[in-house]
Amino acid sequence: MSFIDKALEKAKALHKKEDKRVIPSGPKKLPADTPSVNATIPTEREVIPPEIFYTLTRTVAVDPEVMRRNRLITGGGVEATVAEGYKLLRTHILQRTKAEGHNTLIITGPQQGEGKTLTAINLAISIAQEVNQSVLLVDADLRSPSIHRCFGIRTREGLVDYLTAGVPISELLIHPEGFDKLVILPGGRPSRQAAELINSPLMADLVQELKHYYPNRYVLFDLPPLLTFADALAFAPSVDGVVVVVEAGRTTSEDIERCQEMLKKFNLLGFVLNKLEILQPGYYYYPSRNGRALDKKPRFSLFK
Repeated sequence: MSFIDKALEKAKALHKKEDKRVIPSGPKKLPADTPSVNATIPTEREVIPPEIFYTLTRTVAVDPEVMRRNRLITGGGVEATVAEGYKLLRTHILQRTKAEGHNTLIITGPQQGEGKTLTAINLAISIAQEVNQSVLLVDADLRSPSIHRCFGIRTREGLVDYLTAGVPISELLIHPEGFDKLVILPGGRPSRQAAELINSPLMADLVQELKHYYPNRYVLFDLPPLLTFADALAFAPSVDGVVVVVEAGRTTSEDIERCQEMLKKFNLLGFVLNKLEILQPGYYYYPSRNGRALDKKPRFSLFK
């Protein structure tokens, strides 16, 4: 019997369009991009972040229809409960990491198809909507890179090309048009040496450079499933924390216990309960450890 009863069925798109900002990215070894800042004095009732312009990161048009089909939270028509769910997840993540300066996180899952990539993307979008935060979303699932496709972006180069051919990071970074303060490092072409590349000294050095390059940036790494491939476990020592996405009605208690055991030496922030059925505004069913549903409780997307 599954460990989790129910799950969010759909995550349509939510993103409030504001002034376009392109956030700079890249490790310290690359030429630094000097921003010009146009700050607006906020009133007592509003907080307006400075408008930032950069020149290194290229802005790429996205496909709204593709994003809608892939259930990305964008700007129109998303259910309020879905949007609030990601905001709640964002809040838990920030509260558990910010005070200690933890900003590099793995997003993974026990098995394939449990929603870890969608969660990584929507969490990145949600964090980037914070006034003083920016996000670099890294497609480190080098076995099957897919983040760029979720945005409807066509690209053949990515992290694999940096790790194998020395292509500069600044040439690989993408700012998806309309998503303020969000930058993507695509995975590139699939690689059969994914685990070796992820566990390489070059990748470890890159993580440290990305971690310290900008003070208000979170770096999220989408990794292959924890129980299927070695990549996520091999990469865990290089980052500040791990988030595991589980699917209600599918992920078993045994799989969750195996993940906890594998990650016991690392900072496991918690499990994201994916595809949880909404009962009524503000309430979800919660699973117990024996798989039976508990009483109704306020929404809580991250648990441990």
